[in-house]
Amino acid sequence: MADASAAEAVKPLFSAGEIARRIDALAGDVAACELHDPLIVAVLKGSFIFAADLIRALHGHGLSPEIDFIFLGSYGAGTTGGEVKILRDVSSAIEGRDVVIVDDILDSGRTLDFAKGLLESRGARSVRSCILLDKTARREVDVTPDFTGFACPDAFVVGYGMDLGHRYRELPFIGVIEGDA
Repeated sequence: MADASAAEAVKPLFSAGEIARRIDALAGDVAACELHDPLIVAVLKGSFIFAADLIRALHGHGLSPEIDFIFLGSYGAGTTGGEVKILRDVSSAIEGRDVVIVDDILDSGRTLDFAKGLLESRGARSVRSCILLDKTARREVDVTPDFTGFACPDAFVVGYGMDLGHRYRELPFIGVIEGDA
Protein backbone atom coordinates (compact mmCIF):
# COMPACT_ATOMS: atom_id res chain seq x y z
CA MET A 1 0.00 0.00 0.00
CA ALA A 2 2.95 2.33 0.54
CA ASP A 3 3.65 2.24 -3.22
CA ALA A 4 0.12 3.42 -4.03
CA SER A 5 0.37 6.41 -1.71
CA ALA A 6 3.79 7.25 -3.13
CA ALA A 7 2.34 7.25 -6.65
CA GLU A 8 -0.39 9.65 -5.51
CA ALA A 9 2.30 12.21 -4.67
CA VAL A 10 3.16 12.46 -8.37
CA LYS A 11 1.26 14.98 -10.49
CA PRO A 12 0.93 13.68 -14.09
CA LEU A 13 2.66 15.79 -16.72
CA PHE A 14 2.33 13.51 -19.78
CA SER A 15 -0.16 10.63 -19.83
CA ALA A 16 0.57 7.12 -21.09
CA GLY A 17 -1.60 7.86 -24.13
CA GLU A 18 0.22 11.10 -24.94
CA ILE A 19 3.56 9.32 -24.63
CA ALA A 20 2.45 6.46 -26.92
CA ARG A 21 1.21 8.85 -29.60
CA ARG A 22 4.38 10.93 -29.45
CA ILE A 23 6.63 7.86 -29.66
CA ASP A 24 4.80 6.67 -32.77
CA ALA A 25 5.38 10.09 -34.36
CA LEU A 26 9.06 10.02 -33.34
CA ALA A 27 9.43 6.55 -34.88
CA GLY A 28 7.98 7.89 -38.13
CA ASP A 29 10.47 10.77 -38.10
CA VAL A 30 13.41 8.42 -37.43
CA ALA A 31 12.27 5.98 -40.13
CA ALA A 32 12.02 8.83 -42.65
CA CYS A 33 15.79 9.36 -42.32
CA GLU A 34 16.45 6.15 -44.28
CA LEU A 35 19.17 4.98 -41.91
CA HIS A 36 21.97 2.71 -43.17
CA ASP A 37 22.49 -0.38 -40.97
CA PRO A 38 20.76 1.38 -38.04
CA LEU A 39 21.90 0.92 -34.47
CA ILE A 40 19.86 2.21 -31.56
CA VAL A 41 22.00 2.93 -28.48
CA ALA A 42 19.86 3.36 -25.38
CA VAL A 43 21.40 5.25 -22.47
CA LEU A 44 20.70 3.36 -19.25
CA LYS A 45 18.99 3.32 -16.87
CA GLY A 46 16.30 5.91 -17.43
CA SER A 47 15.68 5.32 -21.14
CA PHE A 48 14.93 1.59 -20.99
CA ILE A 49 11.13 1.89 -21.20
CA PHE A 50 11.26 4.66 -23.81
CA ALA A 51 13.78 2.67 -25.88
CA ALA A 52 11.65 -0.49 -25.76
CA ASP A 53 8.54 1.37 -26.90
CA LEU A 54 10.47 3.26 -29.57
CA ILE A 55 11.96 0.03 -30.97
CA ARG A 56 8.47 -1.50 -31.26
CA ALA A 57 7.19 1.66 -32.93
CA LEU A 58 10.15 1.65 -35.35
CA HIS A 59 9.20 -1.91 -36.31
CA GLY A 60 5.71 -0.62 -37.08
CA HIS A 61 7.31 1.95 -39.40
CA GLY A 62 9.30 -0.71 -41.25
CA LEU A 63 12.67 -0.54 -39.46
CA SER A 64 14.51 -3.44 -37.85
CA PRO A 65 17.40 -1.75 -36.08
CA GLU A 66 19.92 -3.49 -33.88
CA ILE A 67 19.79 -2.29 -30.29
CA ASP A 68 22.59 -1.92 -27.80
CA PHE A 69 22.99 -0.17 -24.49
CA ILE A 70 25.46 2.19 -22.88
CA PHE A 71 25.42 2.96 -19.19
CA LEU A 72 26.82 6.42 -18.52
CA GLY A 73 27.12 8.01 -15.12
CA SER A 74 27.25 11.69 -14.27
CA TYR A 75 24.64 11.84 -11.54
CA GLY A 76 25.67 11.92 -7.92
CA ALA A 77 23.20 11.59 -5.09
CA GLY A 78 20.18 12.93 -6.95
CA THR A 79 21.90 15.82 -8.71
CA THR A 80 23.71 16.32 -11.98
CA GLY A 81 27.37 17.07 -11.91
CA GLY A 82 30.83 15.81 -12.44
CA GLU A 83 32.54 14.09 -15.30
CA VAL A 84 30.61 11.67 -17.52
CA LYS A 85 31.94 8.13 -17.18
CA ILE A 86 31.27 4.91 -19.06
CA LEU A 87 29.91 2.36 -16.62
CA ARG A 88 28.99 -0.16 -19.36
CA ASP A 89 30.00 0.31 -22.99
CA VAL A 90 28.25 -0.75 -26.19
CA SER A 91 29.40 -4.06 -27.64
CA SER A 92 28.12 -3.57 -31.21
CA ALA A 93 30.29 -2.48 -34.11
CA ILE A 94 29.83 1.25 -34.72
CA GLU A 95 31.96 1.96 -37.79
CA GLY A 96 30.00 2.91 -40.92
CA ARG A 97 26.60 2.71 -39.22
CA ASP A 98 23.86 5.24 -38.63
CA VAL A 99 23.49 5.40 -34.86
CA VAL A 100 20.57 6.85 -32.92
CA ILE A 101 21.21 7.58 -29.25
CA VAL A 102 18.02 7.19 -27.23
CA ASP A 103 17.81 8.91 -23.86
CA ASP A 104 15.06 9.78 -21.44
CA ILE A 105 15.93 13.39 -20.70
CA LEU A 106 18.29 16.03 -22.04
CA ASP A 107 19.17 18.21 -19.11
CA SER A 108 22.68 19.70 -18.79
CA GLY A 109 23.68 18.22 -22.15
CA ARG A 110 26.90 16.70 -20.84
CA THR A 111 25.80 13.08 -21.19
CA LEU A 112 24.48 13.44 -24.74
CA ASP A 113 27.50 15.47 -25.83
CA PHE A 114 29.81 12.79 -24.41
CA ALA A 115 27.88 9.92 -26.03
CA LYS A 116 27.75 11.62 -29.44
CA GLY A 117 31.48 12.34 -29.36
CA LEU A 118 32.29 8.80 -28.28
CA LEU A 119 30.25 7.15 -31.05
CA GLU A 120 31.47 9.58 -33.71
CA SER A 121 35.07 8.83 -32.70
CA ARG A 122 34.37 5.15 -33.32
CA GLY A 123 33.58 5.81 -36.97
CA ALA A 124 29.79 6.01 -37.04
CA ARG A 125 28.45 7.13 -40.41
CA SER A 126 26.11 9.45 -38.50
CA VAL A 127 25.04 9.92 -34.90
CA ARG A 128 21.58 11.28 -34.17
CA SER A 129 19.78 11.63 -30.87
CA CYS A 130 16.20 10.88 -29.90
CA ILE A 131 15.26 12.35 -26.53
CA LEU A 132 11.96 11.86 -24.77
CA LEU A 133 12.18 15.06 -22.66
CA ASP A 134 14.14 18.21 -23.44
CA LYS A 135 14.74 20.36 -20.37
CA THR A 136 16.42 23.42 -21.88
CA ALA A 137 16.39 25.46 -18.65
CA ARG A 138 19.40 23.56 -17.28
CA ARG A 139 21.51 23.27 -20.43
CA GLU A 140 25.25 23.67 -19.82
CA VAL A 141 26.53 22.26 -23.12
CA ASP A 142 25.44 23.48 -26.55
CA VAL A 143 23.77 20.32 -27.83
CA THR A 144 20.46 19.99 -29.66
CA PRO A 145 18.57 16.70 -30.06
CA ASP A 146 17.62 15.53 -33.54
CA PHE A 147 14.27 14.14 -32.36
CA THR A 148 12.41 15.37 -29.28
CA GLY A 149 9.35 13.93 -27.60
CA PHE A 150 8.30 16.76 -25.31
CA ALA A 151 9.63 20.03 -23.93
CA CYS A 152 10.13 19.56 -20.20
CA PRO A 153 9.52 22.18 -17.54
CA ASP A 154 12.26 22.99 -15.05
CA ALA A 155 11.03 20.42 -12.53
CA PHE A 156 12.18 17.01 -11.36
CA VAL A 157 10.25 14.40 -13.35
CA VAL A 158 9.66 10.73 -12.63
CA GLY A 159 7.90 7.78 -14.17
CA TYR A 160 8.16 5.96 -17.47
CA GLY A 161 11.66 4.77 -16.53
CA MET A 162 12.83 7.87 -14.67
CA ASP A 163 13.33 7.65 -10.94
CA LEU A 164 13.89 9.43 -7.70
CA GLY A 165 15.98 7.33 -5.35
CA HIS A 166 15.18 4.16 -7.38
CA ARG A 167 11.42 4.76 -7.07
CA TYR A 168 8.70 5.65 -9.58
CA ARG A 169 10.33 4.05 -12.69
CA GLU A 170 7.28 1.78 -13.08
CA LEU A 171 4.74 4.57 -13.50
CA PRO A 172 3.11 4.44 -16.97
CA PHE A 173 3.10 8.25 -17.19
CA ILE A 174 5.62 11.04 -16.63
CA GLY A 175 4.93 13.20 -13.64
CA VAL A 176 6.29 15.78 -11.27
CA ILE A 177 6.67 15.13 -7.56
CA GLU A 178 4.02 17.28 -5.84
CA GLY A 179 5.56 20.46 -4.51
CA ASP A 180 8.29 20.53 -7.20
CA ALA A 181 6.20 21.99 -10.02
